[in-house]
Amino acid sequence: MKRGKSRRLFKKKKSHSSQRLGCIIAVIVLIPICYGLYLYYQQYSVQHSSSQNQTETSVSRPIPSGKDLEIPVSSVPRQEQIIHHKGYTVSYNKDLKIPNWVSYELTRQETKGKEKRSDNFIADPLVKGTIATNADYARSGYDKGHMAPAADMKWSPEVMKESFYFSNMCPQHPQLNRRGWKNLEEKIRDWAIADSAIIIICGPIINQSSRTIGKNKVAVPERFFKVVLSPFVKPVRGIGFLFNNRQAVEPLSTYAVTIDSIEKLTNMDFFSPLPDEIENEVEANADYYQWPH
Repeated sequence: MKRGKSRRLFKKKKSHSSQRLGCIIAVIVLIPICYGLYLYYQQYSVQHSSSQNQTETSVSRPIPSGKDLEIPVSSVPRQEQIIHHKGYTVSYNKDLKIPNWVSYELTRQETKGKEKRSDNFIADPLVKGTIATNADYARSGYDKGHMAPAADMKWSPEVMKESFYFSNMCPQHPQLNRRGWKNLEEKIRDWAIADSAIIIICGPIINQSSRTIGKNKVAVPERFFKVVLSPFVKPVRGIGFLFNNRQAVEPLSTYAVTIDSIEKLTNMDFFSPLPDEIENEVEANADYYQWPH
């Protein structure tokens, strides 16, 4: 009886030893597996977090749409009425009887319009307050200079009519209106065709001593500016142009300046919805020859 009991105890101890050995082996095998799984999870977490951050950054900093880019931000108070027409947006100044600025987007498709020029200069029906008339310009020595040109508004009868509102006009030297200013308008149409779409903001620069014309005392600008942005090309391009209100017959490259310099003259911030790194680079560049020719 004692021998049988001893044999059973021996078998029981051997079984327990085998179980312990099996557990030890299992633990030894599982340790590297678990460690490998831990490293994989850590790597996945880092990659996923990085990818998510990049996605969030790209979502939060896209190139804005054309409409977002058309409205400059003024750093000084000024009299203005913002009017959104179908073809352009104007900041109208009823004290000066001219626009502070006019902006619009010109697309490749719009340059193919066939609407004929109307030459019917009329009051803007949305303006609140006094506006210029044909009589103010008569025998003044100045043209009724379009800010948003009629030739960019051939894509619709309505926008062609809008382009002849007096809210879109400034007294402009004939040899600026018909030469340098017109040449730039034609060049911008070429850029719109090449780049698919162009954003244009333009307007007058007025001095305290600026003269006036006509019964309604329409202010005569000292200079004119135009800033141009091609937002959908890579890299994004921008350039400014500055003209004195007198004869302008030199090559367009002569009048090219940085957008930054025009911002200082006008106390306006152009294209502010752009990501800062793009805006800073674009607005510091005045290389006319980077544009399609």
